[in-house]
Amino acid sequence: MWALAPGVPPSEPTNPSASFRLTTRGHRMQNYLNAHPLAFIPFFVAFWCLICFLIATISGWRKLARQFPATSPFTGPTWSFQSARMRWTSNYGRCLTVGADIMGLYLSTLFLFRVGHPPLFLPWSEVSLWRRRKFLWLFRYVDLRLGREAQIPFMIDGRLADRIQAAAGTGWPIEPVS
Repeated sequence: MWALAPGVPPSEPTNPSASFRLTTRGHRMQNYLNAHPLAFIPFFVAFWCLICFLIATISGWRKLARQFPATSPFTGPTWSFQSARMRWTSNYGRCLTVGADIMGLYLSTLFLFRVGHPPLFLPWSEVSLWRRRKFLWLFRYVDLRLGREAQIPFMIDGRLADRIQAAAGTGWPIEPVS
């Protein structure tokens, strides 16, 4: 008489060796990770790098990085832990450092998100002001377009835009005609 596998109704006899193979196959990786917990680290790091690289590609950051890499350390005023939204609603929540001076706009991500996101420096001639808008009369947003040809959307909080505009001085893009 065949032994029954767990979870199989008594009316369906099974082959015990097939049942054993199915249950051990599913537990083999878990048993390995239980015996070697540090083996998870390379898989996690590879997965993290893949996700960061995909976000950089989808958002347009990689496209901008090919054209506008930051070639020297930025010395102007910077604001850390800022948020922005880029192409295809890629959201950079509290992980950006944004800087501005008379020459241009500086962008970088926190170290953990740096894979695929090298620091950028865009001259003001490559930044255009798309529009200013309000949401529910409380929240002000500014839509910029980065790269004259690429036109990557870059939406930031109105207060951050005010600080950038003050630091940029006459370099700030001309207001759009409404």
